Amino acid sequence: PEQGHGIKVLHNLIERYPRDDLFQITKNELYDTAMGMLELQERQRTRLFVRRDRFSRFFSCLVFVPRDRFNSDLRQKIGDTLMRSYGGQSYEFNVYFSESVLTRIHYLISVDPLTAVSTETKQIESQIEELTRSWPDELSTLLQDQHGEHEGLARADEWSEGFPTAFREEFSPAQGVDDLVHVITADAEAHLKIALHQPDGYAAHQAQLRLYSPGAAIVLSDVLPVIENLGLHVLTENPFRIRSESGRVVFLHLFDLADRDGQDIQISKSKTDFENLFQRIWRGNNDNDGFNRLALRAQLNWKQTTLLRAAYRYLKQIRFRYSQDYVIDTLAGNPHMVQRIVRLFEVRFDPDLQSDRTAKVEKIRTEINQGLERVANLDEDRILSAYVNLVESILRTSYFQQHDRQQPERLSFKVDCGAISRMPQPRPMFEIFVFSARVEAVHLRGGLVARGGLRWSDRPEDFRTEVLGLVKAQIVKNAVIVPVGSKGGFVVRRLAQCAPEERSAEVKSCYQTFIRGMLDLTDNRSHESVIAPSRVVRYDQDDPYLVVAADKGTATFSDLANEVAAEYGYWLDDAFASGGGTGYDHKAMGITARGAWESVKRLFRELDTNTQTEPFSVVGIGDMSGDVFGNGLLLSRQIRLIGAFNHLHIFIDPDPDPEISFAERKRLFQIPRSNWTDYDTKVISEGGGVWPRDVKSIELSEAARKALGISAKTLSPDELIQEMLKSPVDLLFNGGIGTYVKAATETHESVGDRVNDMVRVDGSELRCRVIGEGGNLGLTQLARIEYSRLGGLCHTDAIDNAAGVDTSDHEVNIKILLNGAVDAGEISVQDRNNLLREMTEEVAQLVLRNNYMQTQALALAVDRAPSLIHHHARALRQLEQNYGLDRSLEYLPGEEEIKERILQKKGLTRPELAVLLSHSKISTFQILLDSDVPEDTFLAEDLERYFPTALSPRFKGFMANHRLRREIIATHVTNSMINRVGPGFTLRMNELTGAHPAETARAYAAAREVFRLRELWQEIEGLDNVVVSRIQKELMHETRILLEQAILWLLRYRPRPIDIASAVSEFRDAVDQLRRGFPRVLAASNRLVQKRRVHRYLNAEVPPVIANHVAELTGLARALDIVDVAGKGPFGIAQVATVYFDIGDRLALHWLSDRIRDLPADNHWHALARTTLRSDLHLTQRMISAIILDTQTGRGKSAVRQWVHQHHGDAERLAQMIDDLQKSNSPDFAMLSVVVSEAAQLSSLRESGHPEPE
Repeated sequence: PEQGHGIKVLHNLIERYPRDDLFQITKNELYDTAMGMLELQERQRTRLFVRRDRFSRFFSCLVFVPRDRFNSDLRQKIGDTLMRSYGGQSYEFNVYFSESVLTRIHYLISVDPLTAVSTETKQIESQIEELTRSWPDELSTLLQDQHGEHEGLARADEWSEGFPTAFREEFSPAQGVDDLVHVITADAEAHLKIALHQPDGYAAHQAQLRLYSPGAAIVLSDVLPVIENLGLHVLTENPFRIRSESGRVVFLHLFDLADRDGQDIQISKSKTDFENLFQRIWRGNNDNDGFNRLALRAQLNWKQTTLLRAAYRYLKQIRFRYSQDYVIDTLAGNPHMVQRIVRLFEVRFDPDLQSDRTAKVEKIRTEINQGLERVANLDEDRILSAYVNLVESILRTSYFQQHDRQQPERLSFKVDCGAISRMPQPRPMFEIFVFSARVEAVHLRGGLVARGGLRWSDRPEDFRTEVLGLVKAQIVKNAVIVPVGSKGGFVVRRLAQCAPEERSAEVKSCYQTFIRGMLDLTDNRSHESVIAPSRVVRYDQDDPYLVVAADKGTATFSDLANEVAAEYGYWLDDAFASGGGTGYDHKAMGITARGAWESVKRLFRELDTNTQTEPFSVVGIGDMSGDVFGNGLLLSRQIRLIGAFNHLHIFIDPDPDPEISFAERKRLFQIPRSNWTDYDTKVISEGGGVWPRDVKSIELSEAARKALGISAKTLSPDELIQEMLKSPVDLLFNGGIGTYVKAATETHESVGDRVNDMVRVDGSELRCRVIGEGGNLGLTQLARIEYSRLGGLCHTDAIDNAAGVDTSDHEVNIKILLNGAVDAGEISVQDRNNLLREMTEEVAQLVLRNNYMQTQALALAVDRAPSLIHHHARALRQLEQNYGLDRSLEYLPGEEEIKERILQKKGLTRPELAVLLSHSKISTFQILLDSDVPEDTFLAEDLERYFPTALSPRFKGFMANHRLRREIIATHVTNSMINRVGPGFTLRMNELTGAHPAETARAYAAAREVFRLRELWQEIEGLDNVVVSRIQKELMHETRILLEQAILWLLRYRPRPIDIASAVSEFRDAVDQLRRGFPRVLAASNRLVQKRRVHRYLNAEVPPVIANHVAELTGLARALDIVDVAGKGPFGIAQVATVYFDIGDRLALHWLSDRIRDLPADNHWHALARTTLRSDLHLTQRMISAIILDTQTGRGKSAVRQWVHQHHGDAERLAQMIDDLQKSNSPDFAMLSVVVSEAAQLSSLRESGHPEPE
């Protein structure tokens, strides 16, 4: 039509048509194009109109697109599409905007005239239409396709407009759909989400990491170390802020990555494990370190990388010399070896493995050996071999456990320390290592039944070294109790990241993680059955005994530990951790300090000083708020505390009034967290005061200088502390933490307590008379030895402060006993708790008795140390060869040093004897435990004696069924025997008689009862501070001599195994009868000797009853000979005794016995020969007595005269030989041996005067 709206529109279209094109277009082409344009009108459509010029040099393309979709990027993409479609060489464009809803772009595409184009215009138009579609629309369509129309539209409405333009320009809607899955999840869970990809076109060593962070953008400095530790380099990073319609924001961080070593990234194998590991690192459940490289390099999951990390952390604690970075590089450089090592571990411990585990392990081990042969670098070989060795030394692990269907965050493994190829000495029997991102912990045990505290350590680099030093002391300390030594320690790895108010909770949480980690691997009990932990493959024996105690930093944690034990249903219940709400409060009991004070009192008694009645001066380490120091400084009203210091202050009181200062110390003790600044300055004597340790200098008064023996007028705080340590006081009492005294031969570095390097002094510089060690490690062992050799008196910390662990042991064993009664309905839980409280003081007395006995044993051993140096040296060698003693670690003398002491006529010092005593107990305990001695019914009394009297007889039946009955009996018998006869005694009996130590223990128990020595010991011990120490020890030595001779007699002349009950029945009443016959049955010379001894004891203020009893012991030592002879014929005890003592007197056999006893023993063999010769002489006297009784018609002394008359010649010859000996100034062993041999000839004479034919 020539008129109308359409004509006007068409006219306008042609008016605006590109002029150059209009002049070249044909009529038909113009018509078709114009009609097409007219058809578009205001429609939001995309159209393409194409014309090729007549010379085929270019294509003229008119493109119409919706104006709201047009942008430069779209224009570029359309141009590129046209170029591809027409094989263009270049193009020009012109954009025309009008009032229309469409935008027109005119492209002139230059082409090769010879190029043929087969692409259809409609096909190209469809491609352009795809380009013009909106990104949100496409996203909506894809979401509907994926989630259905309803869910898809909902997601599109919420998120489609939230993707930024930069994202839309770079990524397709399809990628947006993939990202939106993670965006929505991150938003819903409020946690970072991770996706690892390897997009098309990326090299094999490259990948793309997309992180979805809800709410806030990721700080690059936080994420880059994570990526780097995963073994990747960041090439580029692009952040995108994605905002939902409702205002929620998720940040997408896109990282282009490359493996830092150029290795291929196996996305198909590693994607899931990598993403899980990254997630755990980000949430703080995994360490962020180089071990994470192995996730990609060796295709490991987070558990496997944690295993390798934990293994290294353990190896580092046992002083593995390679750095973490070098170890990681080695593992990353040997991925196939790493895979085999992990596989070896998993095959060994996978509880679900159905096939032949042993065969699989052997196969993997062979592959590992072959792999190691191909490792050229020696250091790398050592690192890989160390991992293999550790894996094969592990006995149990929690690796495969689940709790509430979740993998626990901690990993525990139990190690056979003897199987580790390189480990610092001493080696525990077992140890458990617990590892998590928040805590590292180790628990070292000396045996299956072990006890010791758990401490919070502040030494993350070497906390096992700290614990090892403590467990070494604990093993020695525990010689007095049932369990052997153990010790644990943990470090809180993220404490610095906690706010101050969060730190206490973090420490407690880590402590409980440590407890859980140990219980994860510990067997449980149900009645008589042992129950293995779930999903744990065990390579060791049943191991159901685990107990813990408080230590530094964990004093109030026992209830926390018992909560965990209850959570696990552990059989020990609240006996698991002693000292909790239902246990004994050590500070309230003051038990550690009281035990240490037993040691202090003992050493002062050596000086004939009574600490409870005579004032004495003290310098102390600690303050009155502390358990050990506070309780300790209240144990005598006679203390004159001249000075003390803790980590904050220095206290000096030059001339304190004992009573007033006692009251002030007590007041401070009752104030929670008191310090020396709380001390009332009004009661400090003139010239004293309290100074902070951070002042520059302290000016000392003349009174202070005089009291502390200081010449300098002004000193720095550190210098003053050194002078205080060296002051000439009576007692240096350590109740603090730290090592303050070393030996002159040691360096500060070797001590391992850098905090106190500036105040530490040498043992040779100490001027105090006595040292009391209420705290641990106050002196090095070499310092104690140095101090002792210069005349100072001290034990060791293991001896002095053993009361705490002893109390805990009693608590646990009483609870085990009473819990059995609770289960049986014999007593209620509440009544049990009440009974425990009621027995508190009796338990304390049982514990203090052990302290008393150990220090008494050491006092007696020190007295005889020079004469017993040979025996002690033999004992050291035996313990070293057979029972794991390491002399160098214990600072005990070597062979050359022993030779030197022999020449100097010096023995072991008290601190050295303390170690020997403890190791003698440890070995003897194990020997008895491995024997049937604990089954001897006679020793049930020893079991009862262990417990408070309130528990017997009501719970006597439960005692017989106590789970640790054998251990308690073995411990009690061991302590009793070694305390009374000294260390090394069982070895000496073995060398003299061939008796096993278990037989010696039986003989000891029998002899102790036969001679009723317990009653006599108690009487002598009652003379503390009544008679001088020298006399009291002499009385004790006399009982020991009797005991040793009786044990030797039983081992020689009674069949083994010795029946204790039978021996007691055979001898005890007869010995009582013999003693009642004293002194009538004695020969005149014996009576005279006994009378003189009684007189000497009485002059020393020994009560008459005790004086007479001890004086009788020399004669009583022959009682077993007398009773044995009486039992073989129709002879009364008095009749045999009269003959025995009279023939000994007539033949001077008693004199001869004394001369043998006095023989010097320059070596071990001389001592054995001396004892054997004396025993032979006693046997001769017994045999002659029996012959006289059998052959003579007379009675008593008359029979002796008859027999001597009958054998006058032989008797005279013996008398002449003895007369010659008596004229000799010092008869030697050869001379005495000849005379003993001659005497033995008399024992074979019958009536004829000739030896009895053989």
